[in-house]
Amino acid sequence: MKKNFRFAILLLFVIVGNGLFQKTLATDGYFGLGYGALNKGLAGAGTAWYKNSLINGNPAGNVFLGRQYNLGVGLFNPNREYTVVGSPSGMPGTMGLTPGTVTSDSKLFAIPNLGANWMLNEKSSLSATLFGNGGMNTNYPTQTFYDQSSKTTGINLAQMFIGLTYSRKIAEKHSIGVTVLAAYQYFEAKGIASFGQMSSAPTKLSGNGTDNAYGVGLKVGYMGQLATGLTLGVSYQPKTNMSKFKNYAGLFAEQGDFDIPSNLSVGLAYQINENWAVMADYKKIYYSGVASVSNPMVPSAFATAPLGSDKGAGFGWKDISVYKFGSEYNLPKGWTLRAGYSHCDEPVPTTETMFNILAPGVVQDHITAGFSKALGKSGNAVHVAFVYALQASVKGNNPMDFDAAKAALGQMVPNQTIELKMNQYELEVAFTF
Repeated sequence: MKKNFRFAILLLFVIVGNGLFQKTLATDGYFGLGYGALNKGLAGAGTAWYKNSLINGNPAGNVFLGRQYNLGVGLFNPNREYTVVGSPSGMPGTMGLTPGTVTSDSKLFAIPNLGANWMLNEKSSLSATLFGNGGMNTNYPTQTFYDQSSKTTGINLAQMFIGLTYSRKIAEKHSIGVTVLAAYQYFEAKGIASFGQMSSAPTKLSGNGTDNAYGVGLKVGYMGQLATGLTLGVSYQPKTNMSKFKNYAGLFAEQGDFDIPSNLSVGLAYQINENWAVMADYKKIYYSGVASVSNPMVPSAFATAPLGSDKGAGFGWKDISVYKFGSEYNLPKGWTLRAGYSHCDEPVPTTETMFNILAPGVVQDHITAGFSKALGKSGNAVHVAFVYALQASVKGNNPMDFDAAKAALGQMVPNQTIELKMNQYELEVAFTF
């Protein structure tokens, strides 16, 4: 009866989760800061900490979890805006933007995740998880780029993964793991049809509704104790090749291709005593491996490299390094406290603010806190995590508008500045049973 109840709860959550899964927000670029309440309470640190490995953590850690079921829901509150300073020149062939500050609508999202781990024997386990990635979303209540076919401007990219993980001990305190990931993503763009003259396929640029893409990827990991209390963890996820967004083949480079970048995480965890552990992670995300994300906008090249072509403009994002630090402390009566801090490089260069009005993933610093409370001695527990992404901004010139007087003298001097701003709050609640 107890097993049937657990299965029914998980099945119900999958159904509800698919209904709730919608627009997700930028953190480490557009990857999640962490996955699951335990990991988020540590600011995403824990590649070497098996306790938070279940939800898209290091697949090598699952074999140490024992049988476990986990479900959670995160609530996101993003605040995104752009500010244009300087009047448009009005010169033919330019795209000057209306001066002022515009704030994106759509300020609250619910994102579920779930996971289950079963021990096959004393040395191996099998896990199944469902979770969402970062993503990009904006919904500006204005015609930012003067597209008369839409009253609003923005994009919506969301990604969902189903993971199957096999984890195995190769020694008493050393393990390896591999996750097979089934990836699904959807995308929609509106309010950017005015870029049609710069596109290789103007009818597949904007306002074509929601398009879908699918792919299969892998994630591998190792975890092992180097010395008493000191554990090393490493995980790597190669680039996931996705099917193309055919309805947006005139927007994304390589005819609508939008693959998921590769990433590498290396971490150390040190258990100071039986109640206190600290951890530090280094993560590298290789956005440069995906042309639609990393190709820069060069207006002078639109004639030979229009939007949607192999070298067409993307968001100009750079590879980033991410540094994560976390601490976990056990208190009497089943309480555990967590805190963390994360800092990442700025993925958006100052030269790329024009297109990144659509995807202002500019936050760099996160402060987190969380706790768990055991519910009796059965292994059941409730977990809570709170994340604050400090406000960050990037300011650059509008590369598609120039000072008219100086242009007449042959001097192409930018006429406007664009500043992108973003901060974010997040609350996640999860249950282990």
